[in-house]
Amino acid sequence: MDAVIRQGKLHDITHFGIRAAIGVIFMVHGSQKFNPGFVGFLTSLGIPAEMQIPIALAEFVPGILLIIGVLTRISSALLSIVMLGAIFLVKQAASLTGERGFEIDLILLAGNLAIIAIGPGRVSLSHALKKIPRFLQ
Repeated sequence: MDAVIRQGKLHDITHFGIRAAIGVIFMVHGSQKFNPGFVGFLTSLGIPAEMQIPIALAEFVPGILLIIGVLTRISSALLSIVMLGAIFLVKQAASLTGERGFEIDLILLAGNLAIIAIGPGRVSLSHALKKIPRFLQ
């Protein structure tokens, strides 16, 4: 059963806007993780330095896919896992707000969960191609 949002142009544009905003946020944050300085942060958390590129790619590539509307459910699932890692590993769910607050991580997690439920929407490459199986949308 599909989650359904009313099928008007405003809803299509809004859905695309949410998908694009989340995609841009992850593209920017993922691209920053390619910086060699990110390795020091990872090692301070006990994460091996070799994980820098996979972590950067895990944010950057799904961000692009969300914007264009391809593999959106898979991308949002991956980004949801990233956000759970940010909330529980990086910020240790210490506080909703303030220093080490995870409020932004929580809203990004919620946005990704909504995209998983709703799918790519009509303003997407998946919808334009119409040949992509639903589970890959």
